[in-house]
Amino acid sequence: MKDSAKYAKIVEWSEEDQCYVGSAPGLVVGGCHGDDEKQVFEELCQIVEEAIALYRKDNKPLPPATSGHDLANRLQSIA
Repeated sequence: MKDSAKYAKIVEWSEEDQCYVGSAPGLVVGGCHGDDEKQVFEELCQIVEEAIALYRKDNKPLPPATSGHDLANRLQSIA
């Protein structure tokens, strides 16, 4: 498994910004945005890969993983 798969990637519509916003909580502060949901997700995946590469370059440990915690089902129980 790639390290990038260990981090949840979220793309959601922002009424305030009137566009899709992508984020990777716990790994990337900020994220990306755009009008095409798929394109935002692809850009977000690239940002996650680049963030991991920067952690490695700086010899810093990666933040704790955010995937694998059954997040989707836990969020559904809240809705």
